[in-house]
Amino acid sequence: MPLYTPPLRDMQFVLHELNRVVDRLQALPRHADIDADTLNAVLDEGGKFAAEVLAPLNPGGDHAGCVLDPKSHDVTTPKGFKEAYAQFVEGGWPALSADPKFGGQGLPIVVNQCLYEMLNSANQAWTMYPGLSHGAYECLHTHGTEEQQRLYLPKLTSGHWTGTMCLTESHCGTDLGLLRTKAEPQADGSYQLTGQKIFISAGEHDLAENIVHLVLARLPDAPAGSKGISLFVVPKFIPKPDGSLGARNAIVCTGLEHKMGIHGNATAQLSLDGATGWLVGQPNKGLPAMFVMMNAARLGVGNQSLGLTEVAYQNAAAYAKERIQMRSLSGPKAPDKPADPIIVHPDVRKMLLTARAYAEGGRALSVHIALLIDTYLASDDADERKAAEDEVALLTPIVKAFLTDNGWIATSGCLQVFGGHGYIREWGMEQFVRDSRINMIYEGTNTIQSLDLLGRKVLGDNGAKLKAFGRKIAQFVEDEGVDEAMQEFVNPLAELGDKMTKLTTELGMKAFGNPDEVGAAAVDYLRVAGHLVFAYFWARMAKIALSKQGSGDPFYAAKLATARFYFAKLLPETAGLIRSARAGVQPLMAMEEGWF
Repeated sequence: MPLYTPPLRDMQFVLHELNRVVDRLQALPRHADIDADTLNAVLDEGGKFAAEVLAPLNPGGDHAGCVLDPKSHDVTTPKGFKEAYAQFVEGGWPALSADPKFGGQGLPIVVNQCLYEMLNSANQAWTMYPGLSHGAYECLHTHGTEEQQRLYLPKLTSGHWTGTMCLTESHCGTDLGLLRTKAEPQADGSYQLTGQKIFISAGEHDLAENIVHLVLARLPDAPAGSKGISLFVVPKFIPKPDGSLGARNAIVCTGLEHKMGIHGNATAQLSLDGATGWLVGQPNKGLPAMFVMMNAARLGVGNQSLGLTEVAYQNAAAYAKERIQMRSLSGPKAPDKPADPIIVHPDVRKMLLTARAYAEGGRALSVHIALLIDTYLASDDADERKAAEDEVALLTPIVKAFLTDNGWIATSGCLQVFGGHGYIREWGMEQFVRDSRINMIYEGTNTIQSLDLLGRKVLGDNGAKLKAFGRKIAQFVEDEGVDEAMQEFVNPLAELGDKMTKLTTELGMKAFGNPDEVGAAAVDYLRVAGHLVFAYFWARMAKIALSKQGSGDPFYAAKLATARFYFAKLLPETAGLIRSARAGVQPLMAMEEGWF
């Protein structure tokens, strides 16, 4: 069975040394009383829950999966999941970063982000049940009426109720403008919803007493396409005015998907047959309202792959130190043994360091974007809020797509470290690979994220958001460019920044002539952008590690070695990606459809 140790030392490095979160948070009135000891203590306890409660349930949950009773439409989660969730609620973890007005603890989002990384490492399938509730909470907190907030937010905050988002249908996929679920207005102000939804993560389960579904549907007079979509709150049990549970609503689970991974999470097919719901936000404005939840989910999915990258790395590194096979090409490294540990072999080290570099770079980005969200939510300065909001918008598709692509690369490589044993269930590595694969697909495929980044977030505002982030990089390069010890990090960062600017300009010009040029280049472009962001954070981390070399702490020596590996072995990928992006659409569209 795989093991998991919460990476608290690296989290503390990213929080306190790289980002100086206490100083930044204390500048926000809402968090003026925060201190490092509190943050560290919360994460220490969260790590214990992840490692001691959730991680042991992960293999069994994957093996058993969820079970649907076709008569009652009830779903039973794997053994131990319900008890772990009760312990999670009892510990107050769902309320960690929620609004105190609704029973939350009001801690910064960045704390919740680190907690959920650990939960995802320990058991992604389980973590999706409470994880989706955060998006439902944020959506209702932003767009719900006072009555909806009064009824639903305290229960979502406490974790006694969970949330879902019911978006797609069997014929839709990502194109939600095609959805057919109907919402008929009733005399009492409610609506009756009828339709079918598929791929609803955590759509039915036995962990919580109620499930709050946020459902996209069409009003009778709605215009066609995405401009005719409205959002409704449709609870499993209709709450009474005092918040207690009332009648069972006409939304039921009719099937569970048989999936490649995340077996412990119920991916449900839901049928609405005159289910009672209430409008959230404005009529025909449901998609913008739902984007509050969708964007939260996209950041959460990036965090899922970060968690899997970390746990896969930990287990592969431990195995590589123990497993003996062959001799080092440069001579025996363990002459007292019949073979050397495989960690002496260069390619094994490459796979391990790839996972480590992607985990630590992903953690730096994850904490950074959480701090931006904290700033956006709590700053009194309108300009500061706007700058934070714009940077979150720019980085969200990168977090979702780059981190999940990296998670697939890392978990696959870590499985390879185990050789044939990696393919066997008992070691747990094949589950990490299977679980990680969905993260590149749901909450908007990584191609959709790439189109969003290049088409909307960059070209859509003539590069304003990208230029703002580029100014941070340029300032860092200017500040550190005179330090000879930093040249190996600053020079490639500056060079990639220049290439990114030229590539963006070139693609923008091509797109004027043929919009398909965006589609042809977008995936390559996002990966280049992801490396630019990672290179920025790795250069900053290398600066700190260089300054601490004299401490004798091996943590900083390892950080510096990983930074050098990233710049030497991973960043060069961008050269081929840029060349591919510049090749344009013609090689893709020259093939006649009938030739496929």
